[in-house]
Amino acid sequence: EVQLQASGGGLVQAGGSLRLSCAASGFTMRDYTIGWFRQAPGKEREGVSFLRNSESRTVNANSVNGRFTISRDNAKNTVYLQMNNLQPEDTAAYFCAAAKGRLIISSLWSLASYEYWGQGTQVTVSS
Repeated sequence: EVQLQASGGGLVQAGGSLRLSCAASGFTMRDYTIGWFRQAPGKEREGVSFLRNSESRTVNANSVNGRFTISRDNAKNTVYLQMNNLQPEDTAAYFCAAAKGRLIISSLWSLASYEYWGQGTQVTVSS
């Protein structure tokens, strides 16, 4: 059974840090493009950070560039999102998603590009 399990969310003060984890079962993450998305109440789900298969180069949304870092541990079949200098506007449910192969850059941001989704983990940043 293919599953993505997101974890690591919580409540943090502005300026603080969290590390989200996305553990996969049933497939090998290094063969997939992995994306982190977030959805705040009343807003659409938006792309945050992406890592294409077999690549170390990452793609980030402008709003998180320089603060968030996506990385992969192939041995653990897990992708992480390190979030530093968190701000209240980062408050959202965070989801990881996987797409087979290497997506072209323009497709990274489309929800429809991804076959598998995790259940989401809540991040709340207080001011």
